Amino acid sequence: MATVLSTSPAPHIRVKDTVPKIMVDVLIALVPAVLFAVYAFGWTALWLCVIGALSGELIEYAILRFIRKKKKTRPDGSAAVTGLLLAMNVSGSFPWYLLILGVLVAIGIAKHTYGGLGNNPFNPALIGRVFLFVSFPVQMSTWAPLQNAVSTVVTSATPLGVLKQKGFEEAARHISTLDMFIGNMQGCLGEVSALALIIGFAYLLWRKRVNPIIPLAYLGTVFLFSSLFFWINPNLFGSPIFHLLSGGLMLGALFMATDMVTSPATMKGAFIYGVGCGVLTMLIRCFGALPEGVSFSILIMNACKPLIDKISRPKPFGYVAPEVKKNG
Repeated sequence: MATVLSTSPAPHIRVKDTVPKIMVDVLIALVPAVLFAVYAFGWTALWLCVIGALSGELIEYAILRFIRKKKKTRPDGSAAVTGLLLAMNVSGSFPWYLLILGVLVAIGIAKHTYGGLGNNPFNPALIGRVFLFVSFPVQMSTWAPLQNAVSTVVTSATPLGVLKQKGFEEAARHISTLDMFIGNMQGCLGEVSALALIIGFAYLLWRKRVNPIIPLAYLGTVFLFSSLFFWINPNLFGSPIFHLLSGGLMLGALFMATDMVTSPATMKGAFIYGVGCGVLTMLIRCFGALPEGVSFSILIMNACKPLIDKISRPKPFGYVAPEVKKNG
């Protein structure tokens, strides 16, 4: 009987890293943000994070075992990361059963419809978030009260919401830069504390799990464009620091735009990708109907990844371009 060998494309490089090891590092990196969410919003935040991660693994196991008929399947942690990231993109008052529905969409549709890990063109957690935002806008925009405020200056609206409705002067009066950096502001579970997110991202950099070009290009582009808009009309558009620390920018730039599957692999491609995310985010924030634009920006650039990979692909060593024949 002939033996059939299954091979994968080159290069064939042996490394000690595995998908479970990488996903464990991502989960560890998210711990500071989870702990601060629990401090700011109470034990409900921890409940939602556990529900998100656990439901992600259970849903993926069910899909692999009973739909894709894979009898030998072991969790690799990617579904837990997706579920946790989705939980960190909702409010502390968000219903847990709707969160499970969002995880089902993220894992079942955005991931396994395309063949599972490594084949999905869009970030599954962001697809789940957009689904929840479109389907349940009231629940997604109802914010839980801060239970342990770092200072007494607290507002019931998100900074971007105040900026959109009342202008930058009113937003700056209620929310200081220190409040936004530490986490004394309203928002989703994982986006309120830039400090906690930066600490987790530093761990990923130390473990060499992310490409720093993407967040640097993303945040740098937001800073440049917001500086230009701030110079044009300060009260309408807001300051550069305000845009960097508000909304889901830090969470999106540091943990979601850097997804290995849905982002370019080359340095040139990563730079183009990050700049595109930054430009789209600022256009939506400043000129769109929504106060936030991170999720849509990253998903749009996910769709552009094949084109970015094509134009940023390095030439093979020794490659000589074929001569173009001239007619006549």
